[in-house]
Amino acid sequence: MSAGLYLHIPFCARKCDYCDFYSFAPTDAQMDAYCGALQRSVVDWSGDVTEPFDTVYFGGGTPSLFGGDRIAAVLNTIRSALPLTSDAEITVECNPSTVDEALAASLSAAGVNRVSLGLQSAVKSERAALGRASTPQQAENALRQLQQSGITNLSLDLMLGLPGQTEQTLDESLRFIQESGVPHVSAYLLKVEENTPLFAKKDTLPFPDEDRVCDFYLHAAEALEKMGLRQYEISNFALPGCESRHNLHYWRDEPYLGLGPAAHSFFGGKRFFYPRDFSSFLRGDAPVDDGEGGDESEFCMLRLRLSEGLSDDAFFDRFGKHLPQTVFDAAARLAPHGLLTVQDGTIALTKQGFLLSNRVIGTLTDSL
Repeated sequence: MSAGLYLHIPFCARKCDYCDFYSFAPTDAQMDAYCGALQRSVVDWSGDVTEPFDTVYFGGGTPSLFGGDRIAAVLNTIRSALPLTSDAEITVECNPSTVDEALAASLSAAGVNRVSLGLQSAVKSERAALGRASTPQQAENALRQLQQSGITNLSLDLMLGLPGQTEQTLDESLRFIQESGVPHVSAYLLKVEENTPLFAKKDTLPFPDEDRVCDFYLHAAEALEKMGLRQYEISNFALPGCESRHNLHYWRDEPYLGLGPAAHSFFGGKRFFYPRDFSSFLRGDAPVDDGEGGDESEFCMLRLRLSEGLSDDAFFDRFGKHLPQTVFDAAARLAPHGLLTVQDGTIALTKQGFLLSNRVIGTLTDSL
């Protein structure tokens, strides 16, 4: 079975108000040191790898801030030290404000064939509420420069439930997406995390209520599917063949190796993670054990996030036994409420079910 390789780039020019990911503003010296640490980590892991990687994902943070030359250097080390399939999907997350013609050209030359851009919203007031530094025009320019460099497998992030968001402003962002022609969109509900600037001022901002946010989700899902972007996961939509192969490793409970501070892994049947500590990773400290992974409950929970759902066949292939009847019985009780469908041995959540996914999936996994 092929695996995914994730590399966390913990650098941002400044943190957005909603962000709880591990990142900080770096110096050039820190980025150079980190590039070397990532390369050493790749080599250190090479002896433990038996199956090929078919995806590489630079996430963050702002990987584009790391620069095309450093990304190319890490990719060269990966190609030298690890088995990588010839058709590997290689993704880099980019902030629109960091993308220029030179970066786009260097990423393309390094073999990057997919880019995820942090749009969040095409409405200036909504972007300002999130603390986003770039403008919709910069996002438009970034898309054009990436396309001109030959990178056409592009994804945009869209956030729902932003302060001041209305159906009209959401439609403005959806029009931007349609006009961009991107083949992939990730549409997330905003979660206000503790210990962020947005959390500190949440009581002073005009957040839409829960019912309106649910309406936004259903409206966005319908609009994206009209554009030909098929929903294949709770928050993800793509043209056929343009689904994120890397993220599908997560949702199909397949192996992935994560390198860098705050990066998590499910590899060799184990879960482990690197602490949120830059200095620790530079020293080469070992990751922290996080127990066994891939049990029946976890497998079902992740598969139910996908529009394809949880099938008895997939469960049998993984565990050598059929999905317990108790799970189908629980699903049969939920189906009349429009939360899921049960057909040909497959349980799949509906859009209404996705809105209540934690509760629905919990009910099903509790019945195992």
